[in-house]
Amino acid sequence: MDVLNQQAPLFVWPIQLCLGVTLTTYVLSLLTGNVSQVDRVWTFLPTIYTAYYALLPLWPRTPQLFLLPYTPEIVHESFGGTFSPRALLMLALVVTWMFRLSYNTLRRGLFSLNDEDYRWQVLRERIPPWLFQVTNLTFIAVIQNIILFLLGVPAKIAVTQPHTCLGVSDYALGALGFLTQLIEFIADNQQYSYQTFKRSGKLNPNEWIGARIAWTKRDAERGFVTKGLWAWSRHPNFLCEQSFWIIINLIPLVCADGPWRQAWPTSLMSLAPLIPSLVLCTLFFSSTKFTESISLSKYPVAYKAYQQRVGMFVPACTLVSGAMLNAQGKRAAVDEIVYGQETKKAE
Repeated sequence: MDVLNQQAPLFVWPIQLCLGVTLTTYVLSLLTGNVSQVDRVWTFLPTIYTAYYALLPLWPRTPQLFLLPYTPEIVHESFGGTFSPRALLMLALVVTWMFRLSYNTLRRGLFSLNDEDYRWQVLRERIPPWLFQVTNLTFIAVIQNIILFLLGVPAKIAVTQPHTCLGVSDYALGALGFLTQLIEFIADNQQYSYQTFKRSGKLNPNEWIGARIAWTKRDAERGFVTKGLWAWSRHPNFLCEQSFWIIINLIPLVCADGPWRQAWPTSLMSLAPLIPSLVLCTLFFSSTKFTESISLSKYPVAYKAYQQRVGMFVPACTLVSGAMLNAQGKRAAVDEIVYGQETKKAE
């Protein structure tokens, strides 16, 4: 109980910010009729929450201005007196994530106040107006902001641990975290390159390395990307996104001072620190199923073949699917639909 009393003040300002952003985005969605308000702050909020904890010694001990960060005076000195190397590592990872996602969001025009995620329009058409408004309040405004708040909690765990030097697990997970962002950057670039070619019919010789793919007319006619990383995973970007936040979640749990280094979780309650990444993965799985239902309605034959041939997230599933289709004598036909002439992409 003493530990809870010491750590509870660390939630004061983040919860205030979460409530303020939730109210603001919901009101804006009603005033504008555009429910993608949370999408526009998605790239920044996890970084703000993580930075609050990682930079705790910098904040004043009393509120200065409305919603400006501060460290309540009752926060224990061991938490906010010095910087946590582990929390700073996590901040570096999350800042890298923010720059990658912001760059991809900006070039796609999604920061525009007039832009709205196409999936919300599809949802509007599928459910009654009153139910959509309930969804807007409960899920789009409230639940999504709670998830963004939860993504900062691993950094809170880090600052409440002894502020010791980084260990082997920190360096290993940190390297994996940066690697997932590199792979996700490549996946983003391949998707953007394909969509650009699909609209213009022209190849761009100045694409990022890893995205210089010779798209063909057959690729454009298919309607969705199936080359590069997308030949192995239907959503390589989502796979990396989920992996990244699982890594962030694990860093303070498996370090030398972490609870899981002392004893591995043996009950559901001991898995509670994983809630941030588990909730995010649940969101991604649900939203991916919805996105794929839209793709399947647009490309019923080709996308069904793509689902049969390529795993939703894990590339190993693509190998298994290929073997199963081969055993059924269907692989050549499915490969022709999915890859065109590029049947060797997922050997």
